[in-house]
Amino acid sequence: MSERKSVIITFKPKDQRRDRQTDKLEIVRRALTKGTRAHFLDAATLAKGARPSIEDQVIGYDVNRYEAPIVTAQLTRREIQLLRENDNVATVEDDVICHATGFGPFPHRRMKKKEERPVTETIPANVKQVNAEAAWPTSKGKGIGVAILDTGIDFDHPDLKYNYADGVSFVPDTTPMDDHGHGTHCAGIIAAARNGSGVVGVAPEASLYAVKVLDKEASGLFSWSIAGIDWCMNQPGINIINMSLGAESTPTALKMICDRAWSQGLLIVAGAGNQDGNPVPPQQSNVDYPARYRDVVAVSSIDSHDVIAPNSARGCEVDLCAPGVDIWSTLPGGTWGPGGGTSVACPHVAGVAALAWGAHLSPRANNEQIWGLLASTAVDLGRTGRDSSYGYGRVNAGAAVSASFPPAVMPRGCCC
Repeated sequence: MSERKSVIITFKPKDQRRDRQTDKLEIVRRALTKGTRAHFLDAATLAKGARPSIEDQVIGYDVNRYEAPIVTAQLTRREIQLLRENDNVATVEDDVICHATGFGPFPHRRMKKKEERPVTETIPANVKQVNAEAAWPTSKGKGIGVAILDTGIDFDHPDLKYNYADGVSFVPDTTPMDDHGHGTHCAGIIAAARNGSGVVGVAPEASLYAVKVLDKEASGLFSWSIAGIDWCMNQPGINIINMSLGAESTPTALKMICDRAWSQGLLIVAGAGNQDGNPVPPQQSNVDYPARYRDVVAVSSIDSHDVIAPNSARGCEVDLCAPGVDIWSTLPGGTWGPGGGTSVACPHVAGVAALAWGAHLSPRANNEQIWGLLASTAVDLGRTGRDSSYGYGRVNAGAAVSASFPPAVMPRGCCC
């Protein structure tokens, strides 16, 4: 039997296909070897609890959108060739592995250093560093949903269960429950609740959505992330997507779905990535994807003194920065512990975005306006103006919540 590999199939828009009558899933099925059992999920069937059978040889996902007609599947070389020769297909790309963008020195391993929750409620120094407390009299993020595309969330954690709204897993044979620790750590930074003990997150009343796209080793396929973003676009309660993951290259389909999600009104935030300690030369970039995309807010990492972290990625794509050194937050099993890197800087920005959005619910602000608030009120660091290390600067929750509205239009994309 021919070996199957994961691929991402992008179709031409339906009105540009030679065959406008046949659904794209039917086109894929026709390319499959005779007798192959296939099951394709989408956001609607997932909502109804549909799951593939163990007898299915091909399990895929259908992004049912005109602007992003994407199907993911595991195909043989012959099946791939047949689809590449099909005039209705734009591209067939190999899937790409991605990883959590740093969780201590070994992003692929589980966090081992854990401690019991503090008895008294603790507002971590990093939450104070982004000036979250100044925003709380106006907004604690209530009414704003943040999806965390990661290893899942420990939704039974006492600091997180009050704000947990929903979850889904795109990692085969798993649930949204975190089996690594990375996603739970990010969730606590964003929205650990004020419950009298434990730690407090940046936006302690925001709603959390676990979208599991990384496995127990904090690795995954970008096809899982594409499916996760599509699922988020179908959830009316989600406003912000936090992606503390990345890779040096991606399939073009990932950019297509990120662009579509932004145009639909979602604010996407991603860690810029971590480097090996040797800073890139000026005018060069080592920012990971998807943070490199224009429609994704790229976040670099700073220390407690507002200095760029030695291991933070840098480049013209960096938009904002946030604390990312020795950050304490929630971990599975009702414990907590430290994490570092742009992975933990990223959820600070997502949390501040939730605070700013919560302050502008009536009339409701859009993602471009929230981006404008974050960028225009950031504390300028490094050289004057936007630069490749700090972007526009460190996010400032108090200023973002109280700034005049609507904000100035702030350019996105490469700064230099």
